[in-house]
Amino acid sequence: MDKLLSLWQDSGIYQMQGGQLIMIAVGMLLLYLAIRRNFEPLLLVPIGFGGILANIPGAGMAYSAVENAVMAGDPALWAEMAKTLGLQLTDSSTYKDIMVAYDGASADGHVMVQHIAADAGFGNGMLYNFYKVAIASGVAPLVIFMGVGAMTDFGPLLANPKTLFLGAAAQFGIFATVLGAVGLSSLGLMDFSLQDAAAIGIIGGADGPTAIYVASLLAPDLLGAIAVAAYSYMALVPMIQPPIMRALTNEEERKIEMVQLRPVSKTEKIIFPIMLLVLVALCLPSAAPLLGMFCFGNLMKECGVVDRLSDTVQNALINITTIFLGLSVGSKLSADKFLDINTLGILLLGVVAFGIGTACGVLMAKLMNLFVKTKVNPLIGSAGVSAVPMAARVSNKVGLEYNNQNFLLMHAMGPNVAGVIGSAVAAGVMISLVG
Repeated sequence: MDKLLSLWQDSGIYQMQGGQLIMIAVGMLLLYLAIRRNFEPLLLVPIGFGGILANIPGAGMAYSAVENAVMAGDPALWAEMAKTLGLQLTDSSTYKDIMVAYDGASADGHVMVQHIAADAGFGNGMLYNFYKVAIASGVAPLVIFMGVGAMTDFGPLLANPKTLFLGAAAQFGIFATVLGAVGLSSLGLMDFSLQDAAAIGIIGGADGPTAIYVASLLAPDLLGAIAVAAYSYMALVPMIQPPIMRALTNEEERKIEMVQLRPVSKTEKIIFPIMLLVLVALCLPSAAPLLGMFCFGNLMKECGVVDRLSDTVQNALINITTIFLGLSVGSKLSADKFLDINTLGILLLGVVAFGIGTACGVLMAKLMNLFVKTKVNPLIGSAGVSAVPMAARVSNKVGLEYNNQNFLLMHAMGPNVAGVIGSAVAAGVMISLVG
């Protein structure tokens, strides 16, 4: 009977807490949106499934060896760790007190506590190892950016360079969100540091890899909420953008037909990523990792002499990386790290940032029309956010609703690509200023 009781107490059902149940439901919701609604399935499927795995009680898949040891609740183990960390335990002490002391300890203290956990038979969880390799190292977002670069055509941007301003304008949502996060913290409504605010602001660019990269450097504790917000709003582009686009334009502006783009030579496409990287990196070295991988991927595609490498980057490599990236992000959806008031604030700030970015792109196009001979359809300004190519497709779809001969897709790819560049530059600015 005692063995049966022990087996029941070790089961996930017995250990299940309300927060874990909620987060498992959130993971299932993400799977539903990916499978049934086709919202960014390549990422939401592994993120949602990773979130479910991270919240299975007793499995500890999202925790380090130290976290698993502390959460086991062994009084003797707690006492040994507390002695090593110089922490005085009381009757009211919880595992969070030990983890706070551990986070504030020296490198030597970390090593000693890790040895204590290992000697007690505790190891890192599977998802934690994925996170350390894929995200904590910064590898996965950079590889994703290389793959995106290999799948990107700079031709529309080179054929119509003024669309660069539309992509730049859409990044205003990033900086507006930083100010919003700082403002909420100053009012006492939220508790965000300047580094947290900078990481949250990147959501406004609707660029998942960039958001993950910046969050892993500036606010790793907020990574889960930031990543989910960034990819959720990328997936919801067809729902969020059209009302904003219609509200800021009239029917005449939506019907503007844009002229055929000029042909772009192979030489231009080869030179551009090299020159772009050199010019931006010299001015802003912090942007070099993201932009460097993006430009390198594009160069492999355009140079025409490394087709096998380009094909690998566009397909096998980016797909493998996406799996581990998604599961790693899902590991940060554990209930004890995700369910708090700050998470709600991040989700709200994210949608506001995305809305501001969309609006600024449209308004910049309207402003440009006051000074240029050849009019720009303001609808393509909404593609200045980095959601490639979904934002461009939305611009094209809305344009066709008002003029069935007005194909805006290739024109919208110009600001769309510019948005990717702009978000990488904005990330570099944030890292340089507050990193």
